[in-house]
Amino acid sequence: MFRRIRFHHPLTALLVRRAETLPATRQVSELRKQIPTLYGLLCVNSWTLAATHLRVAPALLTLVFPVLVVFICFARAATWWRIRPETLTEAQAIRQLNVTTTLTAILSAVFVGWAVALRDYGGPYEQYHVAIFISVTIIACTFCLTHLPAAAYISTGTVLAVFLVCCLLSGNEVFLAVAVDTAFVTAVMVRILTSNYRDFVELVASKAEASRLSDENARLAHTDSLTGLPNRRYFFQHLEDLTRTCAAEDGRFALAIFDLDQFKPINDTYGHTAGDRVLAETGRRLAAFAGPGVTLARLGGDEFGVLIRDPAAPATVIAFCDGICAALQEPIRLAEIRVVAGCSCGLAKFPSAGREAAALFDRADYALYHSKLHRRGRTTLFSQVHEDAIRAERAVETALRTADLPAEMRMHYQPILDTETGAITLVEALARWTSPVLGQVPPDRFVAAAERSGMIHAVTLLLLRKALADAARLPHRVGLSFNLSAHDLAAPETVDAIIAAVRESRLDPRRLTLELTETALMRDFEQAKTAIVALRALGIKIALDDFGTGYSSLGYVHRLPLDKIKIDRSFMAAADTEVGGSVIATILSLCRNLGLDGIAEGIETEDQREAARRHGCRYIQGYLVGRPMPIGDLLARLAEDESGGEPLRLSA
Repeated sequence: MFRRIRFHHPLTALLVRRAETLPATRQVSELRKQIPTLYGLLCVNSWTLAATHLRVAPALLTLVFPVLVVFICFARAATWWRIRPETLTEAQAIRQLNVTTTLTAILSAVFVGWAVALRDYGGPYEQYHVAIFISVTIIACTFCLTHLPAAAYISTGTVLAVFLVCCLLSGNEVFLAVAVDTAFVTAVMVRILTSNYRDFVELVASKAEASRLSDENARLAHTDSLTGLPNRRYFFQHLEDLTRTCAAEDGRFALAIFDLDQFKPINDTYGHTAGDRVLAETGRRLAAFAGPGVTLARLGGDEFGVLIRDPAAPATVIAFCDGICAALQEPIRLAEIRVVAGCSCGLAKFPSAGREAAALFDRADYALYHSKLHRRGRTTLFSQVHEDAIRAERAVETALRTADLPAEMRMHYQPILDTETGAITLVEALARWTSPVLGQVPPDRFVAAAERSGMIHAVTLLLLRKALADAARLPHRVGLSFNLSAHDLAAPETVDAIIAAVRESRLDPRRLTLELTETALMRDFEQAKTAIVALRALGIKIALDDFGTGYSSLGYVHRLPLDKIKIDRSFMAAADTEVGGSVIATILSLCRNLGLDGIAEGIETEDQREAARRHGCRYIQGYLVGRPMPIGDLLARLAEDESGGEPLRLSA
């Protein structure tokens, strides 16, 4: 069964080795405990028999033969003591058993022949000793060779046959009685031997089956059923082992994490069955890169891990990982459609990126995150630059946990202009944090830190309440726009808290717009949709922020109850080009067809404002309209506009 696995699964070798461990090696293992004892018994019995015949038999039989026998017995006993059954192959074990069987036949004939030769010397006591010697030899061979029945039968049959013939020919009634007793006892012992050996074979078979089932369970417990690759549990066990081994031996290895770029859109668009087929095909393609020193695993979802033992130069390892990314970039056929999942990779090397398994994995994961943001479809090797960034992020997290957030955080507001009326109709609330330890911390940094540390919900509610309080000071014609984190929308309790905060503020919910990014929607689409429906039921408007920068924004537009679309500033920067202008016109046409308001972000020049107006964009936002400002400056700006001031001058 396991030979069907084409790649080098680390568990397969173990299963094959155990499958080859047949009873021959077990026989050798059991015989090693008994045969030296048998040789010792034969030596003692031989010398005692020789001693009782020393004065009545020739020296050749009482001295020379016993010395030779003892030498042979000691040599064979030493040979068996040196045997290590666990190191023998099946063929070697069988060869050892065959040699033992042959020598048993030879030595049995030699010993019984010697004993028969001594029977002609001495009186009845010496002759009776010969009978005792032969009987004891039969018993010893039978029991000590239980696990090698062929040898036991040969030795017992040889000795008993000669002994019975001699007893019958002697005509002595005592010897005849001894012969009958010996034959009867031997028959019983042979029966016991046969039964014991059958039990031994069944025991070995049952243990082998139990071992096979145990190994099968271990394989299943460490194998991902969908892809056939080792799973997360096996990967982390192997990572821990590899970390300890390389730390002790001053070894090197690399850890790579691969994540499919387009798996979620494929899964959402074509269904889970298609997603499973993409993962199965990904596992098949990854398996082609397996080999000695390379361990592959599915870590969960669309994430895969690779451990590379004794990696070459960094450039070579990066090229290897880029090769995997290229293989996963190839289209996958799903029935009559073809999809491209794509893949990005984060790479970390031991020990430069970390000496602990958890630290090394975290750094590879950080490099993957960097690839997703800046080098999609490529491999990023964790470096000192990333280490410095991690330390800076940790410093932000630490400062955030100990901060007096209500006192240290404040809100700034950036105007959004209605080009038809020339009036500011909406302001976007933007958080600012001045830490007594770190100074000014950019919003993207402290928001990301809040998400990592689990503080984002508390931060969101704090900032929302501040913004709602400021919005109460704005003219009723000016609405408030507020950004939600991807984590906020995925937490029903946070959505409930947002609704409660809006109700407590007494602000008309229709004046509030909540901005969502595609990331927030992708995190849990169904929960996001449920949250949006609940928010809009209160009268709150919903805007899709940074439209066009994601990979499936268009899919969300027609599936969600939206009110506004904010065109990303990157499109406005190219508004004066033919392609850029066409994209903007297409987005605005979509907004008109769906009854949505389009807001152009990043308007910094008159040319951009004119381009937005020319393409039919009514609402604009950017430095040309106004920079983010405190509530006091915003109120002054609104008052100035009301008094007839120029609404499109740059604000401080």
